[in-house]
Amino acid sequence: MSEYHVPVLLQECIEGLNIKPDGVYVDLTFGGGGHSREILKHLGENGRLIGFDQDIDAKANAPEDDRFTFVRHNFKYIKNFVKYLKFNKVDGVLADLGVSSHEIDESTRGFSYRFDGLLDMRMNQSAEFTAAELLNTYPKEDLLYVFKAYGEIKNASKLVNIIDKHRQTGEFESIEDFKNIIASCIPKHKEYRYLAQVFQALRIEVNKEMDALRQMLESIPDVLKDDGRLVVITYHSLEDRLVKNFIKSGRFDGKLEQDFYGNTKSPMCAINRKIILPTEEEIAENNRARSAKLRIAGLSK
Repeated sequence: MSEYHVPVLLQECIEGLNIKPDGVYVDLTFGGGGHSREILKHLGENGRLIGFDQDIDAKANAPEDDRFTFVRHNFKYIKNFVKYLKFNKVDGVLADLGVSSHEIDESTRGFSYRFDGLLDMRMNQSAEFTAAELLNTYPKEDLLYVFKAYGEIKNASKLVNIIDKHRQTGEFESIEDFKNIIASCIPKHKEYRYLAQVFQALRIEVNKEMDALRQMLESIPDVLKDDGRLVVITYHSLEDRLVKNFIKSGRFDGKLEQDFYGNTKSPMCAINRKIILPTEEEIAENNRARSAKLRIAGLSK
């Protein structure tokens, strides 16, 4: 099995799913399979689990279990595959968002500023669009949006100007060259945080993560049974805001729609009114848990 991160908030996720032994469940971010293997422990012989992951490396971690089906596709296609696999609706959906430690620690994948390598960052290695192509081809206004919206970078204008100046005479290819070119933008004593924000912004845009998350969430009311559960772990404010707002209102701006009589209703309802956070013990043992937030929801009655 490939080296992957320890699953975050594992027992809290299992409790949130409220697993039925003969139920049908979906792990939308299979990765190393840590959450999936725990779900399988709670399923009987008639239970079923579908695991999604667009990264081909994750398939090597698929358990040899007749109750498990691996789907190598983006989780935004959950509705299509639930129907294709003839399950109609499911009892629970789990999504552990963000990038896996396997992808970050694999230097050839280009996700981390800690290694040199090509500016890649594709979660789906069959896709053609890379971080290098983004830097080399995006108009300045689009680059500015990416760094402001997805990296929350304060000096985004300066960063974009330096990028644009460089590509007038050459192209971006390697991580080390990119870091050297933007060095004058990086605040002293905050180098790691700044680069993490820059790489997060590039990764989110390369993989269209926010679009995929929106499409997945919009599918949930159609694939979840009346008493089913949605369990989502988020790691940064952008994705957490989308999840929170959708659970609150069924919309991504968080505003509840009114009918002709002024009544408001969301297709979803929060199971936990307060977000669930990792314990200090888990954070000490698992650095990835540091920024994790868990939200649990069901369909409105």
